Amino acid sequence: MRPILFIPVLFALLLLLSAFTPVSAEPTVSVSSYEVTPQVLMPGDLGTITVMLTNTASSATISENVGPQTSGFESSKTTDISVFIEKAGLEGNGIEVIGDNYQRIGDLGPGQTIPITFLIRAPSRTGLYFPEVSVDTKGGRSTRYPVPVNVNTQIAVAKLAVLSMGVTMPDAVKPGDAVAVRLDLTNSGESAAERIILRIGNASTSVRPRDAELYHISSIPAGESESVNITLITDRKATNGIAVIPVSIRYYTIDGEPHTENAAINLNVRGKAEIGIASVETSPERFAAGESFNLIIRVENAGTGDAKSVRATIDLPLSGTREAFLGKIKPGNDAPALFRLGGAPDGNLPYTVTVSYNDEWGDETVTFPLSLPVAPADYSGMVIGIIILAVLAFGAWWVFIKKKPGRDHE
Repeated sequence: MRPILFIPVLFALLLLLSAFTPVSAEPTVSVSSYEVTPQVLMPGDLGTITVMLTNTASSATISENVGPQTSGFESSKTTDISVFIEKAGLEGNGIEVIGDNYQRIGDLGPGQTIPITFLIRAPSRTGLYFPEVSVDTKGGRSTRYPVPVNVNTQIAVAKLAVLSMGVTMPDAVKPGDAVAVRLDLTNSGESAAERIILRIGNASTSVRPRDAELYHISSIPAGESESVNITLITDRKATNGIAVIPVSIRYYTIDGEPHTENAAINLNVRGKAEIGIASVETSPERFAAGESFNLIIRVENAGTGDAKSVRATIDLPLSGTREAFLGKIKPGNDAPALFRLGGAPDGNLPYTVTVSYNDEWGDETVTFPLSLPVAPADYSGMVIGIIILAVLAFGAWWVFIKKKPGRDHE
């Protein structure tokens, strides 16, 4: 009986282990910069090589199976990729390396850097040497990087180019608007960056470059900058918040090696309310001069952001309530402003509706000129009443006075 029970237990364990299936994502570490101290070593001198290791990975999608594998249902999530550095060492290639390699350095998060320093001794012969830094990561590919070391020669060792990107743009943009962005590429290294390719990605379908997505720059000398002007288009339905537009910079250094720097444009998309008058009604629909009535003005928001603390006032010179508080009006919605007013004179009465509110851009006030038609007072009922009273009075006079008994014999 025991072997029979063991099989379903083993099967259940296999299903549990397969519930999380990571999509292959290859973490990687690069040498972003290095420094040799002193810059020129004499034969037999001690020196150091310091390299800066950078995790160039960003994030990956992890798929999770729901239920047995045969069900076919999966969910996914995005998670940051950390790199576990197993070992970092230096192969001398003619340079004596003092000390052992670094073992199990640990996790390095996305975009993080860590300096590693090696102690070296120069050989007895002068010349230019290229010890090689080697970095091994867990679950990722290894990195190899040669570092030039000058031992008492007249050869100037050219350090590599290092490109970085600065962004100049407005603090925020309204959904549906275009925004001008200037990208400043700066070479902070000590040699030229060649054959630069700048690639602009898409944050989503709602934010994208209006023109080209690729820009080519032939060269940026050491210590100099080059600007690229682009225009980003935002959809009117773009979600409020920070839209991250990825930017990659690929270039070649003096040693012929390609390098890639990842940057981003963080665009602040901020909705804007647009207040208007949807309709104007009165209750009763038709009223005459001197009658009390209700005035209903529907205030609409045709913009892309919430209108908050909405308040409407009218300047009609009538008694009653001339201010209404509407609260918050979301995009595409409207709300009624109700005013209970006393009698008004007949004719077309001009007046102004003032609506104040605030949105993501601050406090706003808008005015709308309107007119109120008031019908003349209707006196027809009073005239008919007077006529009826007159007829009744005449009839009473005729019956009780004109036809009084005995008057005909006089």
